[in-house]
Amino acid sequence: MVVLNKIYTRTGDKGDTALGNGDRVAKHSARVTAYGTSDELNAFVGVARLEASGEMDAALTRIQNDLFDLGADLCRPEMDKDGESEYPPLRMVPSQVDRLEAEIDVMNKELAPLRSFVLPGGSKLAAHLHVCRTVARRAERLATELATEEDVNPAAVKYLNRLSDWFFVASRAANDNGDLDVLWVPGANR
Repeated sequence: MVVLNKIYTRTGDKGDTALGNGDRVAKHSARVTAYGTSDELNAFVGVARLEASGEMDAALTRIQNDLFDLGADLCRPEMDKDGESEYPPLRMVPSQVDRLEAEIDVMNKELAPLRSFVLPGGSKLAAHLHVCRTVARRAERLATELATEEDVNPAAVKYLNRLSDWFFVASRAANDNGDLDVLWVPGANR
């Protein structure tokens, strides 16, 4: 259980922070940037939830919890030493990716096939979900960049990849199952 009695610690005042294993790194390190972006994404999901209801809100709540799992995973390096830890690290698992895929399939059954790219927008919820999609893509790019230098759980990268797909399909669902989608018309303003 997490207990936060004091919010400020002053330990990062010189520009470094502690990872989940206790190592101190620069706040601008690739690992901190990756899990910080997943936290940013979580905040945008919270904004999207202001417009969501029913199953969409429930799904976004599950995603917010997963994003905390993802941050916990990304802030804990040393994948191969996990068995040596007093407290085993929380890692993303394939079933979290599988759940996203199943939810995408359910939403996608109601949508007509696309004939062009979709411009971000439509309903308020769809617009928020498009922002979530683009931040998820950035988080994925940062996680894959980190993975070129350090160990990263492959399930974490897969989750981010699938999550951006989830946000895209969910944005179409939020646009009256695609009826409110605004499609890109190449060269329309030449």
